[in-house]
Amino acid sequence: MLPTLQAALPPDAVLHAPRDLVDALALLQKLPEGSRVVAVGGDGTLNRWLPVLLERRLELGVVPLGSGNDIARSLGMHRRKPLAALVHALNAETRPMDVGCAQWRDPKGREFRTVFLSSFTAGFDSAVVMRTLNGPQWLRGLPRYLWATLTELAHLQTWTLDVSANGKHLHSGPALFVSSLNTSTFGGGMPATPAARTNDGLLNLLLAGPFGRLSALAMLPRLLTGTHLGHPYISTRAFETMTLSSHTDLPLAADGEFLGYARQLNLSVMPGALAVVGI
Repeated sequence: MLPTLQAALPPDAVLHAPRDLVDALALLQKLPEGSRVVAVGGDGTLNRWLPVLLERRLELGVVPLGSGNDIARSLGMHRRKPLAALVHALNAETRPMDVGCAQWRDPKGREFRTVFLSSFTAGFDSAVVMRTLNGPQWLRGLPRYLWATLTELAHLQTWTLDVSANGKHLHSGPALFVSSLNTSTFGGGMPATPAARTNDGLLNLLLAGPFGRLSALAMLPRLLTGTHLGHPYISTRAFETMTLSSHTDLPLAADGEFLGYARQLNLSVMPGALAVVGI
């Protein structure tokens, strides 16, 4: 895509092809505050760039070429062809987008702060993310996520969790996962929290209770069609702050990027923290 994208750029735009994440972050750090950056990639690229985008107050446009593209979906960009997406990302007006923030401590006691645009998952979903990253390269998008989900079901486990949101206790006991979404979809288009909006100053909790292997497998078609919210073991709630604790090491992931394990985490929303180009 490099020659095609280069030929489509106006004279005042510069195309960079970073060698790696370190190179990309160095380029972003050098940009004047408030510059517009168009990312050609997917959710993982945006997640890794997000701290610098926020620090430098950079505007973000997206040409979606990732495997999941849930952030691009939330912006109305995921069906646009690359050149059309590029033109729009360079020229359209921006709007504010909320950003999620997670503070957590790993089993060695090290403290982390992770920002995210689409989702922060804990439990089964994060274990699926780890399998997705190591899955067959020829599978992309939702089929890759489904392969990882079915593989993880064969090794299913639950975690004993305590969950509170906006200061109100919500759950104590076994749970399959606790996901926090800023976008309405995750996993390459699964309509996890259809009511989620990226500019309402809220995140959306999706909590799955004590599912077994067969009941979790039966739930998968409902999750794919957005009809899972009527299940008695599924609950959702909009929130500004959430705390979660686990009796054992809990796998975590943000925007489809595996993070590690924690037993305690705090989540909050940063309203309108990022300027994005959408439809």
